[in-house]
Amino acid sequence: MDYLPIFMKLEDRPCVVVGGGRVAIRKVTLLKRVGARIKLVSPLLCEDLQVLADRGDIEHVARDFQDADIDDCALVIAATDDVEVNRAISGLAVASHIPVNVVNDPESGSFIMPSIIDRSPVQIAVSTGGSSPVLARLLRSRLESFVPAAYGRLAALVNDYRQRVKQRFENPEQRRYFWENMLQGRVAELLFAGHEDKARSALEEAIDDADVHFNAPGEVYLVGAGPGDPDLITFRALRLMQQADVVVYDRLVSEPVLDMVRRDAELIYAGKARDKHTLSQESINQTLVRLAKEGKRVLRLKGGDPFIFGRGGEEIETLAEEGIPFQVVPGITAAAGCASYAGIPLTHRDYAQSCVFATGHLKDGTVDLDWERLAKPAQTIVFYMGLHSIPVISRELIAHGLARTTPVALVQQGTTRDQRVYIETLESMQDLAEREQLKPPTIIIVGEVVSLHDKLSWFGTKSS
Repeated sequence: MDYLPIFMKLEDRPCVVVGGGRVAIRKVTLLKRVGARIKLVSPLLCEDLQVLADRGDIEHVARDFQDADIDDCALVIAATDDVEVNRAISGLAVASHIPVNVVNDPESGSFIMPSIIDRSPVQIAVSTGGSSPVLARLLRSRLESFVPAAYGRLAALVNDYRQRVKQRFENPEQRRYFWENMLQGRVAELLFAGHEDKARSALEEAIDDADVHFNAPGEVYLVGAGPGDPDLITFRALRLMQQADVVVYDRLVSEPVLDMVRRDAELIYAGKARDKHTLSQESINQTLVRLAKEGKRVLRLKGGDPFIFGRGGEEIETLAEEGIPFQVVPGITAAAGCASYAGIPLTHRDYAQSCVFATGHLKDGTVDLDWERLAKPAQTIVFYMGLHSIPVISRELIAHGLARTTPVALVQQGTTRDQRVYIETLESMQDLAEREQLKPPTIIIVGEVVSLHDKLSWFGTKSS
């Protein structure tokens, strides 16, 4: 992050705004809403600011800025139409360790003003780090439609009962569980429908009967994280990622996806690389069981789809045997995601009427596949975990009837900004991994559909 998002309490604290034009009025309006004491320094004022000064809502100092104007103030906003004056004010404020915002020149100040969604006491701030205020406003407009005004009333209701709930539940986890249930259930729906009295009654009843919420065992969420692009996460996956207590995640889960997990969740890395396992599969299975039996909500986060070469079936077999509740959320598998982002349709009426997914690395380390069934015409083959088996794949497919010139695509870090697509043939790809120093995750797509890459490629990617 380039900026730390914070919320400042400025009620009855002195703030200085320098400038008397239309830009200054926006900043003054925001400061008034939080109860700040505002001193406005400017020889002249626009009509709206003059009205505020005449009413005594702001203190107007009718002259040019002087250094002493910022003495003992909590915050400074430089909003004149003179760039050099604004920067001089900023330099003075920074030297005095006073937060300063320079309007339309974010680099010169120490903080920037976000676009704000106000559902007091709920507030949401949206910022682009000053790079595009217009984009921030567009994002704010979208969020406005998802955050009804009633959320402010819901937050106020919660505040009224915080101490009572805190006394009722000494355990912080139990308090969090309780509030999550209330904020996503009947209490919230009653308030949204305008029945505040009924919502209060339902909340009080839930507090009195809350023991029933905490006798159930934990649960495991087996969630597909997709191939890398966080925009490909499903709504259901995101909801579970935000409520899990513990996250057990794989090596192929991208950092942007992991960033979407609840901030205070415990993270357990269970990554596997070739011949290097942080945790054995059996250890992972037992870890999930142990955490769930401790009453925790456990997110098992896997790259791609958990049921396609993700060992998800092995994990939920253990959970089922132990009587642990679980649910599975599919993810976009690497074959579908990477092929789409590389502009390669896995099926096409003119090129391929079937598609087969295969693994290039079996449990015992071999690549013992049914090559005769794989090497069929008008068929696309996608190999997962096949990077170290490229020579075997090339040799066996050619030996079982595919032409040496059959096009092949290798997609490295597909769907991400670092995606690279290598277009080869079965014959030429044999030394590609060594030649290009390829690294996982990389999938291999074999078939005539690969020839469409040049024509259909749409994602900003590097091709070789």
